[in-house]
Amino acid sequence: MTDPAPASTSSQNRGELAALLAQLGAVMLSTETIGTTVELVTSLAVQTIPGTAGAGVSLVDARVKRSVAPSHAIVERADQLQYELDDGPCLTAARDRVTVRIDDMTDEPRWPSWTAAVRDVGVRSMLSVPLVAGGAGIGAIKVYSSQPSAYEGRAEHVLELFARQAAILLANAQTLTDARQVNTQLTDALQSRDVIGQAKGILLARGAVDDRAAFAMLVNASQQANTKLHAVARQLVDSVKGDNAGRAGAG
Repeated sequence: MTDPAPASTSSQNRGELAALLAQLGAVMLSTETIGTTVELVTSLAVQTIPGTAGAGVSLVDARVKRSVAPSHAIVERADQLQYELDDGPCLTAARDRVTVRIDDMTDEPRWPSWTAAVRDVGVRSMLSVPLVAGGAGIGAIKVYSSQPSAYEGRAEHVLELFARQAAILLANAQTLTDARQVNTQLTDALQSRDVIGQAKGILLARGAVDDRAAFAMLVNASQQANTKLHAVARQLVDSVKGDNAGRAGAG
């Protein structure tokens, strides 16, 4: 069913693809979240591939199947039917890492339950390409059309090119998100260490015999109050700051 990609591309088509890749390259440098990345990807897919009613990305792993930033309600419903049935062209594209094209839902023998249901949603043809990054499949990108035979060889060629870039973007966005989570956790840990150090200093000034004894006093207070150690330390530090501010105001 797959038409061969054209041997040459017109100057106009090359210009379109160059502009598309330039926009994706800019996102690679500035993307904030996975959602932001996918919204641009699906928007550009609709703009770039003629006949498309809606585009979307399915992120698929052993536990979760979900659509991210679908560009139209038709995408949400068509995807949800696949997830409910645990069967369909986009799941096949993601799991088997193959490009899947359906020219007409009325003639398609594969996934009969899904094709029968999706016709009522208004989908007549579709194209789905796997997203693979670093050798790992992460999902699939897809375009849906309300017209039969909307997608031919050039559409496959463009969406496959699109998918390679989108997979890199999604992998980078996930790496960025993970890095920020780690950075937040590290910052919280450092702040907790600092406030515990301040609290121990206060207890030493109040008569604790040494650093170990001051720490043991904090641990004991934490256990008695059933409160985390850094929270007890914060309360002590804040109370001393409040007392000092009160005395300064009175003076």
